[in-house]
Amino acid sequence: MAIARNTDVQLPPVLPPIPATRRDWRRHVPPAAAFGWLSAGWRDFVRQPGLSLIYGIAVFAVSLLVVYSIFNLGYDYILFPALSGFLVIAPLAATGLYEKSRRLAAGEPVTLANMLFVRIRSGGQIVFVGLLLCLLMVLWNRSAILIYALFFGLRPFSGLDTIVPVLIGTPSGWALLIVGSLIGGLFAAFSFAISVFAVPRLLDERTDALTAMGQSMALVWNNLPVMLTWAAIIVCLFGLCVLTGLIGLIIVFPVLGHATWHAFSAMRGPRTEAADGEAVGALA
Repeated sequence: MAIARNTDVQLPPVLPPIPATRRDWRRHVPPAAAFGWLSAGWRDFVRQPGLSLIYGIAVFAVSLLVVYSIFNLGYDYILFPALSGFLVIAPLAATGLYEKSRRLAAGEPVTLANMLFVRIRSGGQIVFVGLLLCLLMVLWNRSAILIYALFFGLRPFSGLDTIVPVLIGTPSGWALLIVGSLIGGLFAAFSFAISVFAVPRLLDERTDALTAMGQSMALVWNNLPVMLTWAAIIVCLFGLCVLTGLIGLIIVFPVLGHATWHAFSAMRGPRTEAADGEAVGALA
């Protein structure tokens, strides 16, 4: 039995592959530039300082409420991980400060309403970043509890008044500090890399969360000297805030928030809004 074949059928032409594009993420910015960002953040702070102070007071009040709740509910064993976890979600909490710096740079008026009800150009994409940062903070807190159990066993937390001498006066305490610092450093480094420039970019450009986080990580990885300097400044200033019972957050948090916007402005490179807008066209 013969099978009829249609010899007129033609295969569609093979399209040439889309060439991969490479982007240079190196900005050749010296480490000392991080102190310039801090200085620019202070200048934004003293311009209409009342707005930044109100923002800082709000952050301090929420932080104080969280610490009070930790003690009141008997969760004092997660105090130190919670304090370090604050740095994980801080870029998201500083969105209003980015908006103030953006408006000042653009010569636009700034009000408290502008800072509290920020118009995010990427829409709900910032929610994805926020959820990821919160998940990282929760994961870090659970990891800290597991690390404590590995070194001290499954026994009740002895309290903050006795844990410090144990940590610095016993071999197990020192081992816990070293291992906990290394693991916590990995969490902190990852969250810092994906968020330090991602949140400002989502605020100012139409792009998606994964693109913003990827670009943030690329900028951090390819500019390690200046970014490590900036991270060290943030850690040192936050340590001072802890030593002051978090009161220092009233000034330090707004200054760092404004400074982070200037860091983003210096490191962002050419705007990619046209290309990124196609990727998020469905969000309009």
